[in-house]
Amino acid sequence: MKTTRTGEFPIGFRRAWSEWQKDLEGLVSWAKANDFAFIDLGNTADALAREVTEFGLPIGSVDLPSWQSLLASDSAKRSEAVGEAIAYIEKVCAVTGPMRFFVVMMSDDPERPAKERFANMVDAFGRLAPALEKAESQVVIEGYPGRKSLCCTPETVRAFFKEVPSPSMGYNYDPSHLVRLGIDPLRFLEEFADRIHHVHGKDTWLYHEERYEYGIEQRSMAGKSHQFGGELWRYTLPGRGVCDWTAIFKTLQAANYQGRVSIELEDEEFNGTKEGEQRGLLESRDFLAET
Repeated sequence: MKTTRTGEFPIGFRRAWSEWQKDLEGLVSWAKANDFAFIDLGNTADALAREVTEFGLPIGSVDLPSWQSLLASDSAKRSEAVGEAIAYIEKVCAVTGPMRFFVVMMSDDPERPAKERFANMVDAFGRLAPALEKAESQVVIEGYPGRKSLCCTPETVRAFFKEVPSPSMGYNYDPSHLVRLGIDPLRFLEEFADRIHHVHGKDTWLYHEERYEYGIEQRSMAGKSHQFGGELWRYTLPGRGVCDWTAIFKTLQAANYQGRVSIELEDEEFNGTKEGEQRGLLESRDFLAET
């Protein structure tokens, strides 16, 4: 089982959408043969968790279903989503034991005022907290900043934990999103270290020449962009971007982090073929194991 050199955090990866990863038994077999410590599943874990555990591979996190419905503007729709999420949590945890439930705070109506979307989020996750506490589990919020999602900046993360202080509310630390936003990833980690229950091994490369050419407010006339990125940045493997992973792991170690590091493969130089994705996962594994 591969672990990071600093902190000895187990290294696994997030199951993606490509064809070869749809063969669950084959994917788990490949992961075990290459010393990955766990796998993260999507929002069908209620159907797949038992199968994965029977294959002999631990599960690092599972997606919480109906993200947008949990932040729905319609209170009846939001209540229905909360009930479905509680049933899902109970079903998954009956198989896996305590679990980390991955979520992005996206609304079904992103054009509504941020304060209204924030209030809907607080309402839904405040009602989810008792079920998570009973299951000794946590939500791990991903700070993906697209589609006007919430909890991706220190301001909104801090406000959320103040409004929903339950220990079942946690964070999935992914420094690549913070770099993209221009937020210091180490300062963020230091502030919220006690809420980090899962970590994504993903990095961001910044294009400084393009920043000079276009600035940060304008698009280029060519409108060129990167897969898994924009004009000025793109996601990449850990170690191929600007993140200081040694400092990240030392900070997690000092905070007594007890979780895992999960490779989330999003890199235009590797995604798209079985050979490329396997090569990207293995390179990421090796870099993290040596860091």
